[in-house]
Amino acid sequence: MPHIHVGGRARTIACLLVVTSCTRAAENSATSEHLTADAPKQTTAGATFIAPAGWSFSVRGPATILAPPEGDSHIALVDVRAPTADSAVALAWAAYMPSHTWPLRVVTPQPDQDGWSDRRNYSYQTSPNEKRGVALQAQRAGDVWTVVVYDMSDATGEKRLAAVQLIFDRLLPKGYTRESFAGKKAATLDAGRLARLSAFTQQAMRELGVPGVAVGIVQDGKVVFADGFGVRELGKPAKPDGNTLFMIASNTKALTTLMLAKLVDAHRFGWETQVTSLLPSFKLGDSAITRQVLVRHLICACTGLPRQDLEWLFEFKNATPESALRSLGTMRPTSKFGEMFQYSNPMAAAAGYTGGHVAFPTLELGAAYDTAMQTLVFGPLGMTSTTFNYSRALAGNHASPHAPDVDSKTSVAAMDINYSVIPVRPAGAAWSSVRDMLKYVSMELAEGKLPDGTQYIGRETLLTRRAPNVPIGKEATYGMGLMVDTKYGAPVVHHGGDMVGFHSDMMWLPEQQVGAVVLTNGNPGWVIRDVFQRKLLEVLFDGRAEADADVAAQAKNWYTQLAADRKLLTVPADAAESVKLAGHFHNDALGDIDVRRAGGRTVFDFGEFRSDVATRKNPDGSISFVTIAPGISGFEFVVSDAGKRLTVRDAQHEYVFIGS
Repeated sequence: MPHIHVGGRARTIACLLVVTSCTRAAENSATSEHLTADAPKQTTAGATFIAPAGWSFSVRGPATILAPPEGDSHIALVDVRAPTADSAVALAWAAYMPSHTWPLRVVTPQPDQDGWSDRRNYSYQTSPNEKRGVALQAQRAGDVWTVVVYDMSDATGEKRLAAVQLIFDRLLPKGYTRESFAGKKAATLDAGRLARLSAFTQQAMRELGVPGVAVGIVQDGKVVFADGFGVRELGKPAKPDGNTLFMIASNTKALTTLMLAKLVDAHRFGWETQVTSLLPSFKLGDSAITRQVLVRHLICACTGLPRQDLEWLFEFKNATPESALRSLGTMRPTSKFGEMFQYSNPMAAAAGYTGGHVAFPTLELGAAYDTAMQTLVFGPLGMTSTTFNYSRALAGNHASPHAPDVDSKTSVAAMDINYSVIPVRPAGAAWSSVRDMLKYVSMELAEGKLPDGTQYIGRETLLTRRAPNVPIGKEATYGMGLMVDTKYGAPVVHHGGDMVGFHSDMMWLPEQQVGAVVLTNGNPGWVIRDVFQRKLLEVLFDGRAEADADVAAQAKNWYTQLAADRKLLTVPADAAESVKLAGHFHNDALGDIDVRRAGGRTVFDFGEFRSDVATRKNPDGSISFVTIAPGISGFEFVVSDAGKRLTVRDAQHEYVFIGS
């Protein structure tokens, strides 16, 4: 998928209707085809792509327009001839929506890739009440520019993420064939090739401002590298090494499904067992869906339950595993069961707590899960450092989280919000090191065998976790806490993890018997762990050199976007707007906000964590208060009712805080 940065969040209903009617009126002049299956298509100039099932497809002049069933969003692929990217974008707007009024926020270059040259992203400023993202990408093949227009409501954009990915996964110039490593033999990772991976990692750290990274690599059953670069914490000399603990966040999910697999292997239940028969308290907001959920569905990202992370991120002081499960009873699916990829952390938590309860039914849910993970996973695999105990992790050799401050200076980030994941810990609360994680990866590569040859788990049971439950575009599928990526021909099994100041990935190539773990202690460490996979493939197969340029471009884009956001903010918050706010706000799902003022600053205190806030005037005239503390920046609260209401949103949900 092109790296299109979508700025802003939304639109008012009125504005949304204006946008939709404008586009539809133009579309009505062209024949629209409703697609009943994924279909290979071409743009007017012959670029190839796949159009998703259930979407409509139409051509209007130079614009190929795709619309999801919701009818509130569009992706347009516009082919034009123009001397520059800027002029190509102007022509694309003229063809797609000449009446648009969104101000251009920032333009960022992208490296040449997949046969496309002179690539540039254009991000537009939308107002949060619009609930919409708008961005363009211009890219050239020969003398023709193909301009991608992303014009999606936030809700549809998140819900249809896999379908959007499908369009972009195979968007290639006419006649172009992507590089493939299918069937190729991997090179031995000797000192020279490992040095290339080390150099890549260190250069990426410098460009991205990430203080520390630990990397582990295994090949043919042997650890060939396990060490770290940089520092564990800014201002302190200690460097990370192979034993340094980082939060591995959502990589915990694969460890959780391994625990479930051990119970399946022991015939305690099957992947097809109904969850309510194991944990009667399990309940979703839809009773019919609740009855359909089998064990494998708990962590397949395929039940239609969307992200609803604000509810565990904001109000966790008194949360427990039991309360986390109760919250699932308030959550409703936004797509049909098994229809599409939608990622849910609370559902993953339910997976772990269900397995723990079956293994140790007399213990409370959290203790049962912790005990099951220790006895069935960490202990047998020799993962002696891996833990859910924050006090233990923080007392020893560990990395601290970092993030840019409001002026893009890398700073130590507060750990406070990272405690929010403890009540939903099967989804992402583990601390681990590269050496411990390599023990897990090595077992996966050995298809269930331990280093001494012991069959730790049945091969079929283990591999079922990789089987596709739902596609993510054309090049990847999601199984049970694991993804399989086939973009470059050689299958890569992997999963990433993200919490405040910690971004990680683990990956392995089953056919080549190579695995890697990347743990970082800073935003935007997600760039390193994402692009490391491509760099590993380049080094193993002598592939085209793309990863270094990709990281450099993403680093520049990241900081350019931060600078563009900073220009829109008033820091400290506008005093005249601040004094209009009530002193206290409450929302039943997200808890309380106390507004505090001191020394010209305005602070939002959420109880569990707090942050200075800035103000921003949006294009529609509304005022937003935005958190700016390192690591927890970007939570946006839109003011209404003369300062008595604050509205915060994720892509598919809206929460209103009432002031008093």
